[in-house]
Parts: sequence; structure tokens; C-alpha cells
Amino acid sequence: MKDQFVSVLGERSLSNEAVGRLMPMHLTFDAKGTITGCGPTMAKMFTDRTLIGLNFLDVFTVRRPNGVKTTRELASMVSEKIQLQVETSGRSYSLRGICQELAHGQGYVMNLSFGITVVDAVRDLRLTEADFAHTDLAIELLYLVEAKSAVMHELRELNLRLQGAKQEAEQQALTDTLTGLRNRRALEHEMNRLIERGTSFDIIHLDLDFFKQVNDTLGHAAGDHVLRRVGEILSRETRAADTVARVGGDEFVIVLHGIEYSNLLISIADRIIAALTVPIEFEGQFCRISGSIGITRSGYYLVPDIEALHADADTALYHSKRSGRGRSTLFQPALASAHSA
Repeated sequence: MKDQFVSVLGERSLSNEAVGRLMPMHLTFDAKGTITGCGPTMAKMFTDRTLIGLNFLDVFTVRRPNGVKTTRELASMVSEKIQLQVETSGRSYSLRGICQELAHGQGYVMNLSFGITVVDAVRDLRLTEADFAHTDLAIELLYLVEAKSAVMHELRELNLRLQGAKQEAEQQALTDTLTGLRNRRALEHEMNRLIERGTSFDIIHLDLDFFKQVNDTLGHAAGDHVLRRVGEILSRETRAADTVARVGGDEFVIVLHGIEYSNLLISIADRIIAALTVPIEFEGQFCRISGSIGITRSGYYLVPDIEALHADADTALYHSKRSGRGRSTLFQPALASAHSA
């Protein structure tokens, strides 16, 4: 068996090299089950040991047909489909093949190929096209697996891009483009969410004082700069969980929750007003504004209603304006009567 492989076709013979090219994963073993030869790919699987001289059933486990435990039973499986399991270098691989008896009592040849673990084997053993017979469909299977992996990767990337685009579009639909704050739609959504959950919340309605003078004297670019700066101040003076929205030209609404005491609300409002009185520089000029605030609380209502909340906060805001601007007012029922009068 060292110099030639006697084929089952009469007296014709092939060199071991030629047989290795035709069947790179073949094994030969004698009547006692001792392995006498193997193909180059099969040898490549066993870098931790040499197959020649080992007993076939000590190396491979026969999965199909069931119950093969002896060399005699193995030899009886000539021409039958065989499924094997093999452990090598800490890895487990499934193999499939067929066994034939050699001429002149030289033993048996079993031609094998990888089963469902072919992808793992290629990765673990770093196999290439040269390690497979040209007739082995494993190469085509690998191309399909690679193509599928590439397609799945592209689909995942596409889904991520689409999801990102959707989230970006949703964010844009809820964002004031000038200040980066929430817009009226986002504000209404948050208020509805809190009402549905039964969460108490408070509304601070802010209207800028003297903003028209900024636009009239320094132009709309200065006005836009001031609005952006106001957005930064409101974000700085509130918590990340609060909702700060621009709902009109120079009108802003803040929704807060978790504020237990009314005097704390007044303190937050007064702090915002104080920050707004600091002159805002624009191209060497100073823009001077202030803010008037009206406040109401959802706890004032048996069943909170968005329109009523806005109306009462607006009433309190109007009272702040009439009282000299640059101040805050917490809504009280008496204010509604005074406003209507």
C-alpha cells in the first residue's frame, strides 16, 4: 500500500498521490480495523496524532447504521451509507461516506466527506479548495453559505440603517428645528402619556419679554440666536427627565413631574427668569430680554385636561405680564375671574 493503491477495477492500479487527489478524505484499513492509509485532507484533520496504525473504531464513532462496535460489523457495511463522528484537537466533526472492499484481500477503503460541520471544519482547519475533491459539492455549499452570510450581513446593515432613519425621522417630527427642543406635538404626546399613567405633573408656561425689540433693532438673525440661547438656558435649568418645548415664536412650555411642593416650582421658575435677564451677546451687541411665567399643576383638576391646563397656565402668565413682567405666577381660581373681568 506504500507505492500503489489497487483499485476495484481489475488489476489496474493508482499511485497514492493520484488517489489522494481523487479522494482527499479517504481511509484504508485492514481486516483487523487497523488504519493503513489516508488522504491528505484526512491527515490534516489530525495534527495532534498520526492515523496510520490506529484502530478505526478507536478514532471514529459510527452513528449510522447504529450498533457498529466491531471490525467485522464495520466490514459488513460495504456499499452502505455511513455516518461517522470524530473528535480531534478538541473539536467534533460529522462525516459521511461509503466503504468498499479492495481487491486481493488488501482491506477496505472508505471515502468520506464532511457533513453539516463542513463550515466549522473549513474555519478550524483552514481548509481551501485544494483540500476537497473536484467533484465534492462542499465547495459549492461553502459559496452558498458565504453568499448567504454576505446577504444576511447586508440585510442587517440595511435594517439598522432603516431603523436609524425611522428614529431620526421620528425625532425630527418631534423636535423644534431652531432650538433643538421638543415641539408642540412632542409636548402634547408627553402630557397625554402622563395623564394616561395617572402621573402628577406641572406646567411652566414661559413667554419672553422684550423679544420683539431684539428682532426690530438687531434683526431676525439676532432673534434666532437669542431663541437658541434660551433653549440652552431652559435645558440647563431643568432635569433630563423634564420636557422642554418651544410652542410658538417666543413661547416655551416646560413639563415637570415629581415636584412635591409649589414653592419649589416657584423657585425653579424664578431661577429661569434670573438666568434670562443676563444679556446675550450677538455680533458685538447685547440682547436684553426677560421672561414672564405662568404655572399650573395637574393635581388641581379632578380629571386633568390638556386644554384646561394650557388655558390656566396662560391665565397665570397673563397675570405675570400685567404685574410688571419678569416674574412668575402660580395659577389660582381667582385669577380666572380677574382675567375674564
